[in-house]
Amino acid sequence: MSEPLFDFSHEYDQMLNEGLKLSGEDKEYFVAGRLMELKKRLPAGFSPSRILDFGCGTGGTSTALKLMFPDAEIVGVDASQAALAAARRLNAGEGLSFHDLADLKPDASFDLCYVNGVFHHIEPERRAEALALILGSLKAGGYLALFENNPWNPGTRLVMSRIPFDRDAKTFSIPQARRMLAAAGFDIASEGNFFYFPRMLSFLRFSEPALSFFLPLGAQYLVLGLKKSSA
Repeated sequence: MSEPLFDFSHEYDQMLNEGLKLSGEDKEYFVAGRLMELKKRLPAGFSPSRILDFGCGTGGTSTALKLMFPDAEIVGVDASQAALAAARRLNAGEGLSFHDLADLKPDASFDLCYVNGVFHHIEPERRAEALALILGSLKAGGYLALFENNPWNPGTRLVMSRIPFDRDAKTFSIPQARRMLAAAGFDIASEGNFFYFPRMLSFLRFSEPALSFFLPLGAQYLVLGLKKSSA
């Protein structure tokens, strides 16, 4: 966990969007889609006071989380000093801050932890350590929203091969993610697949919620973990 999750902050968006060209969409489309999926799966009326953006990168999703939950304090953490510098430069506003991952304390103060595409950069033997830190950072009854790239989707593998900081990532499937969260002490509250169709087939996107039930081949998935009251 002491190594930066990526060291390409100055070129991050350029490289990411170059890889995503195959989908016909850009980074903002996927950020919005993930947040829509998250809000759909959280309890009705869920109103967090503090949200942890774990592996916040250059901070774009932290700002999007603030827009979705305007009354919440958003805290982004990352191991890359270059990413944090970019996040502070590009995102500003009351209730929005960015900190070194090493300074994160498991103080049970967060209602929600958002994690996207981070765990495939963590060595498998260190993932339990990262999940323990997240669990300790959440209040009892708090949620972990773990978003990951789906290795069962051939398009995902192709896109990742085109992005320099994702080429050597160690992806894992949704059943593996479920087992990992359960072993860390989370209850599994919900899960789903999404981003099935590129822009050229966007007329089929209406079918994605149904596909998620029986064909787990979306480009990304979400496993929503719940911290037990006794955890």
